[in-house]
Amino acid sequence: MTNEIDFHIGKRLRRRRRLLGLTQQQLAESVGIRFQQIQKYECGANRVSASRLFELAQSLDVPAQYFYDGLAPEAADGDEPDVMAADILSQKETMDLVRAYYKLGERPRKRLLELAKSLEPAEPANDAA
Repeated sequence: MTNEIDFHIGKRLRRRRRLLGLTQQQLAESVGIRFQQIQKYECGANRVSASRLFELAQSLDVPAQYFYDGLAPEAADGDEPDVMAADILSQKETMDLVRAYYKLGERPRKRLLELAKSLEPAEPANDAA
C-alpha cells in the first residue's frame, strides 16, 4: 500500500527528473538500477531506501532534503497546503515553459513575466455592506 510520504517523494523525484530533462532510463543508469524501479519510486509503489535516496539526490544535483520539501503539516491557520502547485510543476507543459523561459535573455524574461502578470484575472471585489 502506498504511503503518503512515499508518494510525495516519488512526485518530487519525477518533478526534478523532468526539470533536468532526463528520462527514467537515464536516471536509472546513473544510479545503477533499472528504469522500472524509477517508475515504481515515482508512483510511490516502492519505498526509496536512505542510501538510494542519497544516490538519487546526487544524480539529480539536489540535497536529500529536497525530496521532503512540502511535507509540512497543514498551516496553523487551518488552510490546506498548496497541493495544486506540486501537480502543476510535474506537468510536461510546465517544464517545457520553464526551460524556454530560461533560454531567453534577462530583458525578454522580465517582459514576459510582466505580460503574464497583466493577463491574470482581476481579484473579485469584496462587497462589504
